[in-house]
Formats: sequence, structure tokens, C-alpha cells
Amino acid sequence: MNSLDAVPAIRRIDTNRDALFAIDVVGDVSPADAENLFGLLEAAYALHPRIDVLVRLTDHGSIDWKSISQETLRQGAAHVLEHAVRCAAIGDPAWASYVQAFFPRSLPFEFRHFDSDDEPSAWRWLGARPV
Repeated sequence: MNSLDAVPAIRRIDTNRDALFAIDVVGDVSPADAENLFGLLEAAYALHPRIDVLVRLTDHGSIDWKSISQETLRQGAAHVLEHAVRCAAIGDPAWASYVQAFFPRSLPFEFRHFDSDDEPSAWRWLGARPV
């Protein structure tokens, strides 16, 4: 299978809230997936300068951080810090801690972790639901 046939590891979740950016992370995340994620976030920021974010880890594989442009990672993190209001991470606590460690210790947005079996609480916290 070539890269054009590969199923993206990061997939948007449609919700009932316009200012909520929700994604599913499934399997191995490639550099192309990371670039796509940051592009999707940029589009969300253009529509809504302040957004909530939900990240659901469905079937975590690996992330090849070294193959992702450091500039892309720096810009992506800076933009999340600028635009995010609340972030809900659903899934493995070790993974959520790793994501949180990507950002400064003091976050300018609320960050909460929810276990997979407590996903409905994450949606309630954000005042949204998948559609």
C-alpha cells in the first residue's frame, strides 16, 4: 500500500458544536498525519479564534516525532496555546500525560483527562456530543 492509499490516523469527529475541534487518533501517526492535523486546526482557528478541543485515543499505535518537522511542532503547539479554551483527552492516562508534557507546565487552557469508559463525561464537560 502506498501513502496515498493509507487511512489517516487522525480523523475528525463531527459534533453539534462549531467551536469544538474533535479528533480520533487511531493507530500509527505519520508525519503526514501530523501536518494534516495542524492544517485542520488552522482552519478551525480561522472560523473560531477560541476553540475547545477533544482528542480521543481509540487504538494508539506510535508517533514518529523525529520525522515531524520541529518547526511544524513548535508552530502547532504555539497556536494551540493561543486558541484553545479547554482540552479533553480521552484514553490511556500515560498517553494523555505525554500530550500534556508537550506543552508548558502552566497551561493557558483547561486540560482534563478522561478514561475511555468515562467518555460521556468528556462530552458533557465540553457541552457537546458527536453527530
